[in-house]
Amino acid sequence: MYYKGLYHLFYQYNPYGSIWGNIIWAHSISTDLINWFPLEPAIVPSEPFDIYGCWSGSATILPGDRPAILYTGLNSSNTQLQNIAFPKDPYDPFLREWVKPSYNPLMAPTASNGINSSSFRDPTTAWRGPDGVWRTIVGSKIDRKGLAILYRSSDFINWKLAEEPLHYSEGSGMWECPDFYPVSVNGTVGLDTSVLGSNVKHVLKVSLDDNKIDYYTVGTYLHEQDKYVPDNTSADGATGLRYDYGKFYASKTFYDDRKNRRILWGWINESDSAREDVQKGWAGVQTIPRKIWLDESGSRLVQWPVEELNDLRGKRVKLNAKRLESGSSVQVGGVQASQADVDVSFKVEDLSKVEVLADPNLLASPQLICSKMGASVNGEVGPFGLLVLASQDLQEQTAVFFRVYKSERNKLLVVMCSDQSKSSLDTDVDKTTYGGFVDVDISDGTISLRTLIDHSIVESFGGGGKTCITARVYPKLAVGDDARLHVFNKGSSAVTVSKFRAWSMRKPSIN
Repeated sequence: MYYKGLYHLFYQYNPYGSIWGNIIWAHSISTDLINWFPLEPAIVPSEPFDIYGCWSGSATILPGDRPAILYTGLNSSNTQLQNIAFPKDPYDPFLREWVKPSYNPLMAPTASNGINSSSFRDPTTAWRGPDGVWRTIVGSKIDRKGLAILYRSSDFINWKLAEEPLHYSEGSGMWECPDFYPVSVNGTVGLDTSVLGSNVKHVLKVSLDDNKIDYYTVGTYLHEQDKYVPDNTSADGATGLRYDYGKFYASKTFYDDRKNRRILWGWINESDSAREDVQKGWAGVQTIPRKIWLDESGSRLVQWPVEELNDLRGKRVKLNAKRLESGSSVQVGGVQASQADVDVSFKVEDLSKVEVLADPNLLASPQLICSKMGASVNGEVGPFGLLVLASQDLQEQTAVFFRVYKSERNKLLVVMCSDQSKSSLDTDVDKTTYGGFVDVDISDGTISLRTLIDHSIVESFGGGGKTCITARVYPKLAVGDDARLHVFNKGSSAVTVSKFRAWSMRKPSIN
């Protein structure tokens, strides 16, 4: 949240080790979302209602500029409970101390309300309706039905369970870390969580515990009935729209009233073993914060790194228009390739040779396309894109690239891939290849890609941020000054690099 001139990031943290356990709320502050400074932990197990862990939750700014945190606590019976904490001194901009009222817990599962005591967690930022009543949702499930359980309160203390959930989806399993917020249909500005109106749609995001992905729908919030109805523009489930098609989970947005924008945070888990995490002494990072808004079609979201990231840019290199013939690769010099911001546009010269993609299994799964046809598999139009964190001999490389197909109805389809199959000589890491369709008009042959490279993280934004893929990689050779950056094309059709800019990035202060 943004409060009295500071951004506050609260995050799940184990103070005693680098693997999950002993979970508390750590607390860091920033003036710019990029440089972060740690404070004392905000919430730690101390009471019967949270003695076995202080799990995820959300912050809400109450009238009078008073922050409140709703969070899940675990009691000695392993029952998940929803609790509240307030700053001891709301005039302290650092919010160093938080207190837990004795009337906790606020929400609890009972036999009468039918809530599963082990599937009841992660309350959202609350919103206030025209009736003055607050609402929040909590993630849950009944059998295989994912639920956004709805609670209401007139005073933010006494919460009553609604008869019906805000929304549910059959067969989706446990819904973790739900997020529910309005988006404008007329621009990129963010909206406070309580905003309603004719020019507003709503987004419901849930984190699927079964397969560790975040998916979302765009739809309509019927506030008088407290019902959310997704539009018929994407599937309501794991095959639907995702914030990010790579390693990205347990995300959360907040409204930044400093710059009238909504900011998205995502968690990047490790891809190596718990044993290696113990050796490293740490595990898990946050993505670069992203501004998020509704695209012009009104059917999906767009994401882009916050503008403050540009302050870390150092030396810049440019390429003049460069034609990449079939099978060509060009190394880009003059940039610190292990920590860089790369912004590139490609133009396909001949779309008449685009292959038809008729296999229904592939049409249903861009990740399957990318897995079967990685960076080493030549096509008609693609693969073309970037080789990042590449070793000098290219034994190690992470490829971020596009392929273009057409459906049997001659509709052009753009697939964006992040191929980790050669990302590391280490054999004991996950090297899953990721993929997503990019909903852009490529009739003129042009597609853009921005990739943020940070030693072991590769965050990529295709089509101006319409499709995002985050990769977690562990190169052994392509480290530091030994990392290389290439643009490449292995498709039969020539591709022109119409724009290329890359910046070496300075290191921020991170805790």
